[in-house]
Amino acid sequence: MFTSLATAWRRLVAFGMVGAIGTLAHYLALVSLVEIWGLHPAAATTVGFALGAVINYLLNYRYTFNSSKSHQDAGPKFALIAIVTGVLNTWMVYAGVDVLALDYILVQIAATAAVFLLNFVLNSLWTFREKDAT
Repeated sequence: MFTSLATAWRRLVAFGMVGAIGTLAHYLALVSLVEIWGLHPAAATTVGFALGAVINYLLNYRYTFNSSKSHQDAGPKFALIAIVTGVLNTWMVYAGVDVLALDYILVQIAATAAVFLLNFVLNSLWTFREKDAT
């Protein structure tokens, strides 16, 4: 899976730092779309998540994983994981806001925490995993 525990730890920290940049873009879009444009939080988080995913892909490809894979290989894998975790994120925001009547920002923080580790594990094991040297 990883070459070492130290490599896994370094990548997790880098993934978190890159994720903070993507999350900032996500939240700026979310709040702007809700507060200025009056969009429902579930719709706004979908747009923000997509924006954050593009940023995260580019930065993770280069900095977190220093990938040598082609974008034709890594891009679709990252996109599929982003779609799955994006749907989970949107569903959590919808349920938190419309079913539980919670504040959308608090719900979004919980959703972000929930999808962070899942994204890291899936992208480490599939998207950016280099072929084992034999």
